[in-house]
Amino acid sequence: MKKVLITGVGGYIGSIAADLFLKNNFQVVGIDNFQTGYRQPIEILKEKYGENFVFYEKDLKTDLTEVFEKEKDIEVVVHYAASCLVDESMKNPYKYFNNNVNSSLNLLETMKKFSIKKLVFSSTCAVYGETEYVPVDENHKTNPINPYGVSKRMAEKIIEWYGKIYDLNYFILRYFNVCGAADDGLIGDSKKPSVLLVQNAVRGALGIEPFYLTCPEVDTPDKTPIRDYINVVDLNDAHLKAVEKLIESNFKEIINLGTGTGNSVLEIVNKVQEVTGKKFELKKTTPRQGEYAKIYADIKKAKKVLGWIPKRKIEDSIVSLIKWYTKHPNGWER
Repeated sequence: MKKVLITGVGGYIGSIAADLFLKNNFQVVGIDNFQTGYRQPIEILKEKYGENFVFYEKDLKTDLTEVFEKEKDIEVVVHYAASCLVDESMKNPYKYFNNNVNSSLNLLETMKKFSIKKLVFSSTCAVYGETEYVPVDENHKTNPINPYGVSKRMAEKIIEWYGKIYDLNYFILRYFNVCGAADDGLIGDSKKPSVLLVQNAVRGALGIEPFYLTCPEVDTPDKTPIRDYINVVDLNDAHLKAVEKLIESNFKEIINLGTGTGNSVLEIVNKVQEVTGKKFELKKTTPRQGEYAKIYADIKKAKKVLGWIPKRKIEDSIVSLIKWYTKHPNGWER
Protein backbone atom coordinates (compact mmCIF):
# COMPACT_ATOMS: atom_id res chain seq x y z
CA MET A 1 0.00 0.00 0.00
CA LYS A 2 1.44 3.37 -1.07
CA LYS A 3 1.79 6.14 1.50
CA VAL A 4 1.22 9.85 0.88
CA LEU A 5 1.54 12.83 3.18
CA ILE A 6 -1.25 15.40 2.87
CA THR A 7 -0.85 18.90 4.35
CA GLY A 8 -3.93 20.89 5.31
CA VAL A 9 -5.84 17.68 5.94
CA GLY A 10 -8.32 19.37 8.30
CA GLY A 11 -9.37 21.85 5.63
CA TYR A 12 -12.19 21.74 3.10
CA ILE A 13 -10.22 20.43 0.11
CA GLY A 14 -7.59 18.50 2.08
CA SER A 15 -10.09 16.49 4.13
CA ILE A 16 -12.06 15.44 1.03
CA ALA A 17 -8.72 14.61 -0.62
CA ALA A 18 -7.72 12.34 2.26
CA ASP A 19 -11.06 10.53 2.05
CA LEU A 20 -10.56 9.98 -1.69
CA PHE A 21 -6.97 8.73 -1.33
CA LEU A 22 -7.96 6.36 1.48
CA LYS A 23 -10.86 5.00 -0.60
CA ASN A 24 -8.31 4.28 -3.33
CA ASN A 25 -6.12 2.15 -1.05
CA PHE A 26 -3.49 4.69 -0.07
CA GLN A 27 -2.17 5.12 3.43
CA VAL A 28 -2.45 8.80 4.39
CA VAL A 29 -0.31 10.77 6.81
CA GLY A 30 -2.12 14.03 7.53
CA ILE A 31 -0.77 17.32 8.88
CA ASP A 32 -2.77 20.36 10.03
CA ASN A 33 -2.31 23.11 12.62
CA PHE A 34 -6.05 23.97 12.71
CA GLN A 35 -5.45 27.62 11.85
CA THR A 36 -8.33 27.25 9.41
CA GLY A 37 -8.87 23.47 9.46
CA TYR A 38 -11.18 21.46 11.73
CA ARG A 39 -10.86 18.43 14.00
CA GLN A 40 -14.16 16.76 13.07
CA PRO A 41 -13.08 15.51 9.62
CA ILE A 42 -9.92 14.10 11.23
CA GLU A 43 -12.09 12.06 13.60
CA ILE A 44 -14.28 10.86 10.71
CA LEU A 45 -11.22 9.73 8.76
CA LYS A 46 -9.76 7.93 11.79
CA GLU A 47 -13.06 6.14 12.40
CA LYS A 48 -13.58 5.16 8.75
CA TYR A 49 -10.04 4.06 7.91
CA GLY A 50 -8.36 3.09 11.17
CA GLU A 51 -4.60 2.65 11.04
CA ASN A 52 -4.42 3.60 7.35
CA PHE A 53 -4.84 7.22 8.43
CA VAL A 54 -2.29 8.82 10.76
CA PHE A 55 -2.53 12.44 11.88
CA TYR A 56 0.01 14.95 13.24
CA GLU A 57 -0.94 18.37 14.59
CA LYS A 58 1.89 20.51 13.23
CA ASP A 59 2.55 23.97 11.83
CA LEU A 60 4.47 23.59 8.57
CA LYS A 61 6.76 26.48 9.52
CA THR A 62 8.06 24.49 12.53
CA ASP A 63 10.39 21.50 12.75
CA LEU A 64 8.80 18.59 10.86
CA THR A 65 11.56 16.07 11.58
CA GLU A 66 9.40 13.99 13.94
CA VAL A 67 6.79 13.31 11.26
CA PHE A 68 9.28 12.27 8.59
CA GLU A 69 11.34 10.16 11.00
CA LYS A 70 8.27 8.18 12.07
CA GLU A 71 6.79 7.92 8.56
CA LYS A 72 9.85 6.76 6.65
CA ASP A 73 8.09 5.32 3.60
CA ILE A 74 6.22 8.40 2.34
CA GLU A 75 6.35 8.30 -1.46
CA VAL A 76 4.66 11.58 -2.41
CA VAL A 77 3.76 14.76 -0.54
CA VAL A 78 0.49 16.49 -1.51
CA HIS A 79 0.70 20.09 -0.30
CA TYR A 80 -2.71 21.73 0.13
CA ALA A 81 -2.14 23.82 3.26
CA ALA A 82 -2.31 27.56 2.58
CA SER A 83 -4.02 30.81 3.40
CA CYS A 84 -6.31 31.35 0.43
CA LEU A 85 -8.59 34.39 0.73
CA VAL A 86 -7.91 37.04 -1.90
CA ASP A 87 -9.58 39.87 -0.01
CA GLU A 88 -7.82 39.00 3.26
CA SER A 89 -4.47 38.93 1.48
CA MET A 90 -5.00 42.57 0.45
CA LYS A 91 -5.52 43.49 4.13
CA ASN A 92 -2.90 41.22 5.71
CA PRO A 93 -0.14 40.43 3.19
CA TYR A 94 2.30 39.34 5.91
CA LYS A 95 0.09 36.37 6.80
CA TYR A 96 0.08 35.21 3.17
CA PHE A 97 3.80 35.51 2.51
CA ASN A 98 4.57 33.90 5.87
CA ASN A 99 2.10 31.02 5.63
CA ASN A 100 2.26 30.25 1.92
CA VAL A 101 5.94 30.84 1.18
CA ASN A 102 7.73 29.97 4.43
CA SER A 103 5.61 26.86 5.05
CA SER A 104 6.31 25.57 1.55
CA LEU A 105 10.04 26.28 1.86
CA ASN A 106 10.31 24.48 5.20
CA LEU A 107 8.35 21.52 3.84
CA LEU A 108 10.65 21.28 0.81
CA GLU A 109 13.78 21.46 2.96
CA THR A 110 12.46 18.65 5.16
CA MET A 111 11.58 16.54 2.11
CA LYS A 112 15.12 17.09 0.81
CA LYS A 113 16.59 16.04 4.17
CA PHE A 114 14.65 12.77 4.00
CA SER A 115 15.22 12.20 0.26
CA ILE A 116 11.56 12.50 -0.74
CA LYS A 117 11.57 13.79 -4.30
CA LYS A 118 7.93 13.79 -5.37
CA LEU A 119 5.47 16.62 -4.71
CA VAL A 120 1.97 17.59 -5.84
CA PHE A 121 1.42 21.28 -5.11
CA SER A 122 -2.02 22.83 -4.77
CA SER A 123 -1.76 26.16 -6.61
CA THR A 124 -4.19 28.62 -8.10
CA CYS A 125 -5.31 30.47 -11.20
CA ALA A 126 -4.66 33.65 -9.17
CA VAL A 127 -1.04 33.43 -10.39
CA TYR A 128 -2.26 34.54 -13.84
CA GLY A 129 -3.90 37.80 -12.75
CA GLU A 130 -5.90 39.69 -15.38
CA THR A 131 -6.24 37.35 -18.35
CA GLU A 132 -5.12 38.32 -21.82
CA TYR A 133 -7.13 35.49 -23.36
CA VAL A 134 -9.52 32.71 -22.34
CA PRO A 135 -9.52 29.82 -21.89
CA VAL A 136 -6.26 30.20 -19.97
CA ASP A 137 -3.56 27.66 -20.79
CA GLU A 138 -0.34 27.00 -18.91
CA ASN A 139 1.64 29.25 -21.28
CA HIS A 140 -0.33 32.33 -20.26
CA LYS A 141 2.00 34.80 -18.54
CA THR A 142 1.80 35.02 -14.77
CA ASN A 143 1.01 38.44 -13.38
CA PRO A 144 -0.76 38.04 -10.02
CA ILE A 145 -2.53 41.16 -8.77
CA ASN A 146 -2.96 40.32 -5.08
CA PRO A 147 -0.65 39.01 -2.31
CA TYR A 148 -2.39 35.62 -2.34
CA GLY A 149 -1.57 35.06 -6.00
CA VAL A 150 1.96 36.41 -5.57
CA SER A 151 2.61 34.15 -2.58
CA LYS A 152 1.49 31.07 -4.51
CA ARG A 153 3.63 32.04 -7.51
CA MET A 154 6.61 32.50 -5.19
CA ALA A 155 6.04 28.98 -3.81
CA GLU A 156 5.81 27.65 -7.38
CA LYS A 157 9.14 29.27 -8.26
CA ILE A 158 10.78 27.72 -5.21
CA ILE A 159 9.47 24.30 -6.28
CA GLU A 160 10.78 24.86 -9.81
CA TRP A 161 14.24 25.72 -8.47
CA TYR A 162 14.25 22.66 -6.20
CA GLY A 163 13.40 20.69 -9.32
CA LYS A 164 16.40 22.11 -11.16
CA ILE A 165 18.90 21.96 -8.30
CA TYR A 166 17.79 18.88 -6.32
CA ASP A 167 15.85 16.97 -9.01
CA LEU A 168 12.54 17.30 -7.19
CA ASN A 169 9.74 15.86 -9.34
CA TYR A 170 6.44 17.67 -9.14
CA PHE A 171 3.04 18.54 -10.46
CA ILE A 172 1.99 22.13 -9.81
CA LEU A 173 -1.80 22.09 -10.17
CA ARG A 174 -3.29 25.52 -10.76
CA TYR A 175 -6.98 25.40 -10.12
CA PHE A 176 -9.91 27.60 -10.52
CA ASN A 177 -13.01 28.14 -8.31
CA VAL A 178 -13.75 25.10 -6.16
CA CYS A 179 -17.31 24.14 -5.24
CA GLY A 180 -19.36 21.26 -3.87
CA ALA A 181 -18.86 18.79 -1.04
CA ALA A 182 -18.13 15.06 -0.87
CA ASP A 183 -20.70 13.28 -3.05
CA ASP A 184 -22.40 11.77 0.02
CA GLY A 185 -22.39 15.11 1.85
CA LEU A 186 -20.29 13.65 4.69
CA ILE A 187 -17.47 16.23 4.45
CA GLY A 188 -17.74 19.79 3.20
CA ASP A 189 -16.77 23.42 3.49
CA SER A 190 -16.88 25.14 6.90
CA LYS A 191 -15.36 28.52 6.16
CA LYS A 192 -17.26 31.20 8.03
CA PRO A 193 -17.80 33.40 6.21
CA SER A 194 -17.19 31.45 3.02
CA VAL A 195 -15.81 33.32 0.03
CA LEU A 196 -17.01 30.60 -2.33
CA LEU A 197 -19.97 31.62 -4.43
CA VAL A 198 -21.76 28.29 -4.90
CA GLN A 199 -21.52 27.53 -1.18
CA ASN A 200 -22.91 30.93 -0.23
CA ALA A 201 -25.72 30.74 -2.78
CA VAL A 202 -26.81 27.32 -1.48
CA ARG A 203 -26.72 28.64 2.09
CA GLY A 204 -28.90 31.53 0.93
CA ALA A 205 -31.35 29.16 -0.77
CA LEU A 206 -31.60 26.98 2.36
CA GLY A 207 -32.25 30.04 4.53
CA ILE A 208 -29.12 29.50 6.61
CA GLU A 209 -27.97 33.09 6.13
CA PRO A 210 -28.65 35.97 3.75
CA PHE A 211 -26.89 35.88 0.41
CA TYR A 212 -24.75 38.88 -0.49
CA LEU A 213 -23.30 39.78 -3.87
CA THR A 214 -19.67 40.56 -3.03
CA CYS A 215 -18.41 40.97 -6.58
CA PRO A 216 -17.52 44.28 -8.19
CA GLU A 217 -19.17 45.40 -11.42
CA VAL A 218 -16.96 44.22 -14.29
CA ASP A 219 -16.90 44.23 -18.08
CA THR A 220 -18.91 41.08 -18.84
CA PRO A 221 -22.39 40.72 -20.41
CA ASP A 222 -24.26 40.72 -17.08
CA LYS A 223 -21.62 42.86 -15.29
CA THR A 224 -20.65 40.04 -12.89
CA PRO A 225 -17.33 38.14 -12.97
CA ILE A 226 -17.02 34.95 -15.01
CA ARG A 227 -15.23 32.06 -13.31
CA ASP A 228 -14.60 28.34 -13.79
CA TYR A 229 -16.35 26.32 -11.04
CA ILE A 230 -14.73 22.91 -10.51
CA ASN A 231 -16.19 20.26 -8.21
CA VAL A 232 -14.00 19.49 -5.19
CA VAL A 233 -14.09 15.70 -5.74
CA ASP A 234 -13.14 16.09 -9.41
CA LEU A 235 -10.34 18.41 -8.33
CA ASN A 236 -9.00 15.86 -5.87
CA ASP A 237 -9.30 13.10 -8.44
CA ALA A 238 -6.78 15.07 -10.51
CA HIS A 239 -4.44 15.19 -7.49
CA LEU A 240 -4.86 11.41 -7.11
CA LYS A 241 -3.96 10.88 -10.76
CA ALA A 242 -0.95 13.19 -10.36
CA VAL A 243 0.30 11.13 -7.40
CA GLU A 244 -0.13 7.90 -9.35
CA LYS A 245 1.82 9.39 -12.27
CA LEU A 246 4.67 10.48 -9.97
CA ILE A 247 4.87 7.03 -8.42
CA GLU A 248 5.17 5.51 -11.89
CA SER A 249 7.63 8.02 -13.37
CA ASN A 250 9.25 11.45 -13.12
CA PHE A 251 7.52 14.69 -14.05
CA LYS A 252 8.09 18.42 -13.68
CA GLU A 253 4.81 19.86 -14.91
CA ILE A 254 2.42 22.75 -14.35
CA ILE A 255 -1.21 21.89 -15.13
CA ASN A 256 -4.47 23.85 -15.02
CA LEU A 257 -7.54 22.25 -13.46
CA GLY A 258 -11.05 23.47 -14.14
CA THR A 259 -14.07 22.57 -16.24
CA GLY A 260 -12.93 24.40 -19.37
CA THR A 261 -15.98 26.68 -19.31
CA GLY A 262 -16.98 29.83 -17.47
CA ASN A 263 -20.12 30.92 -15.67
CA SER A 264 -20.97 34.37 -14.41
CA VAL A 265 -21.92 34.98 -10.80
CA LEU A 266 -25.54 35.62 -11.77
CA GLU A 267 -25.66 32.43 -13.88
CA ILE A 268 -24.54 30.43 -10.83
CA VAL A 269 -27.09 32.14 -8.56
CA ASN A 270 -29.88 31.37 -11.07
CA LYS A 271 -28.76 27.72 -11.28
CA VAL A 272 -28.81 27.36 -7.48
CA GLN A 273 -32.32 28.82 -7.38
CA GLU A 274 -33.39 26.41 -10.14
CA VAL A 275 -31.94 23.27 -8.49
CA THR A 276 -33.17 24.11 -4.99
CA GLY A 277 -36.51 25.50 -6.16
CA LYS A 278 -35.94 28.43 -3.79
CA LYS A 279 -35.78 32.11 -4.70
CA PHE A 280 -33.73 34.35 -2.44
CA GLU A 281 -32.92 38.03 -2.27
CA LEU A 282 -29.60 39.19 -3.73
CA LYS A 283 -28.27 41.73 -1.25
CA LYS A 284 -25.27 43.86 -2.17
CA THR A 285 -22.35 44.59 0.11
CA THR A 286 -18.87 46.11 -0.17
CA PRO A 287 -17.19 44.56 -3.26
CA ARG A 288 -14.15 42.37 -2.68
CA GLN A 289 -10.77 43.82 -3.61
CA GLY A 290 -8.32 42.30 -6.08
CA GLU A 291 -10.91 40.70 -8.38
CA TYR A 292 -10.82 40.58 -12.19
CA ALA A 293 -13.44 40.20 -14.90
CA LYS A 294 -13.05 36.82 -16.55
CA ILE A 295 -11.00 33.67 -16.15
CA TYR A 296 -11.54 30.01 -16.98
CA ALA A 297 -9.24 27.13 -17.72
CA ASP A 298 -7.92 25.41 -20.78
CA ILE A 299 -7.79 21.79 -19.52
CA LYS A 300 -6.31 20.05 -22.58
CA LYS A 301 -2.98 19.46 -20.82
CA ALA A 302 -4.72 17.87 -17.82
CA LYS A 303 -6.47 15.47 -20.19
CA LYS A 304 -3.26 14.68 -22.07
CA VAL A 305 -0.78 14.34 -19.20
CA LEU A 306 -2.97 13.10 -16.33
CA GLY A 307 -5.73 11.40 -18.32
CA TRP A 308 -8.15 13.49 -16.27
CA ILE A 309 -11.46 15.08 -17.16
CA PRO A 310 -14.06 16.56 -14.79
CA LYS A 311 -17.07 14.28 -14.35
CA ARG A 312 -19.43 16.39 -12.25
CA LYS A 313 -21.64 19.25 -13.44
CA ILE A 314 -22.51 22.37 -11.45
CA GLU A 315 -25.85 20.72 -10.59
CA ASP A 316 -23.95 17.84 -8.91
CA SER A 317 -21.98 20.32 -6.82
CA ILE A 318 -25.19 22.05 -5.75
CA VAL A 319 -26.83 18.74 -4.78
CA SER A 320 -23.79 17.69 -2.69
CA LEU A 321 -23.83 21.06 -0.94
CA ILE A 322 -27.54 20.69 -0.13
CA LYS A 323 -26.71 17.33 1.53
CA TRP A 324 -23.78 18.84 3.42
CA TYR A 325 -25.52 21.99 4.66
CA THR A 326 -28.70 20.10 5.55
CA LYS A 327 -26.60 18.05 8.01
CA HIS A 328 -24.21 20.86 8.97
CA PRO A 329 -25.87 24.23 8.34
CA ASN A 330 -22.98 26.05 9.97
CA GLY A 331 -20.24 23.63 8.95
CA TRP A 332 -17.99 22.02 11.52
CA GLU A 333 -17.88 23.59 14.95
CA ARG A 334 -14.55 24.60 16.47
